[in-house]
This record gives sequence, C-alpha cells and structure tokens, in this order.
Amino acid sequence: MSTAVSTSSSPTFDRGRAVTKSLLGWGVVAGPFYLITGLAQALLVPAFDLSRHALSLLLLGELGWIQALNLCLSGLMVIAAAIGFARVMPRRANGWAGALLGLYGLSLVAATIFPPDPMGGFPVGGTDATTASTSGLAHMAAGAVGFVSLAVAAIVVGRWLLRSGRRGAAIVSWIAAAVIVLGFMGGAALALVPAGVALLWLAVLAGWTWLLVASLAAYRLAPRADC
Repeated sequence: MSTAVSTSSSPTFDRGRAVTKSLLGWGVVAGPFYLITGLAQALLVPAFDLSRHALSLLLLGELGWIQALNLCLSGLMVIAAAIGFARVMPRRANGWAGALLGLYGLSLVAATIFPPDPMGGFPVGGTDATTASTSGLAHMAAGAVGFVSLAVAAIVVGRWLLRSGRRGAAIVSWIAAAVIVLGFMGGAALALVPAGVALLWLAVLAGWTWLLVASLAAYRLAPRADC
C-alpha cells in the first residue's frame, strides 16, 4: 500500500513589507489632509484672504494652534513617507531620498515653532511688521530649506521611478521639482503682492501633488506583504 503525500503552499505574510506600504500610504494622505485643513481655516477665519495671505499666516491669532497642529501632523506624515521611500528604494539612492523628504517634514514642524510676522492686515488688530523679526526670519529659512529639500527629493525619486519603468511619474517628479523651486523663489520675492502669494500656492500645490503621485507609484512598486 502506498500513501500519497500532498503538500500545499499557502502565502506567507511579510510584516516588514506591510510596514513599508503603510508608511508610503502616509505620503498619499499628507497633502490632502494639509490642504483641506488649511483651506477650511482660510474660509472660516475672519479677514483671511487667500489672494493676499499665505496659509502660514494662519499660525497667528487665537486660532493659530489649529494651523500649528495641521503643520505638525502633516510633517509627521511626510517623515513616515520618507522612511517608506528609504525602505523601498535601492540602497544607492534611498539614503538621499529618505533624508531629503525627512528634512522637508522637519521643516513643516519647525515652521510651527517660528511663526511668521504679521502682514497684509492679518491677523485682525495686528500691525504689519516693517522689519523681519528673528522668528519671521527663522520661519522663512525653514520654508527655504523645506522647499529645496522637497525639490531635490523629487529629482532623486524621479530618477528611480524612471529606472523602475514609471516614466509618467518620473516626468511629474521633474516638472514638480522645477515648479517648487521657481514658485517659492518668485513667491518670496513678491510676497507682499497677490502674484507672489499665487506663486507660493503653486509651489505648495506642486509639492503635495508630487508627494501623492510618487507615494502611489512607490506603493505599487513595493513588494506585496502576502507572498
């Protein structure tokens, strides 16, 4: 009598891969969370004008804690995504991408510690600053470091996406990098006029859009947890 032995293979769950995908998911969530929370405040806070005021000015006034919380939570989400990119990208590139994205996340948190100076009649009852304060200068420095880090991260990640066969996402990355830098520089130079605010908005939207697109692409490239 012969006994037939049958073997069946069942998929195994890789916790590390699941964590990587979860971290990348925060890169998808961060931008919509920041923009929805910021725009809701912009529409409800008295005297705030989207055509004249950057969202960072919402840090000022009695309800400034809401924007501070928005920036902190968004920054933590970006840092989580940075770790995800570092885990999924090849070793020769992951250190740069993770560090640059992490620096952008830290710059968002730093912006809450150093609020900007009042300008454009906001907040209500405040006096526009004639010279930049230490806090105002630190806020601008955090913004500069953050936007430059984000733009360079987009270039690095774009090269990886191109090598991975995601040509469309790579092109989006490089276009976003250019828009981020040019928008921030133009916005900083023209900060007191509507055109400058519009350029800053362009840089912000380009940055969050890129992070969403790149995080989705990286999520799809990351190995599945059940394999």
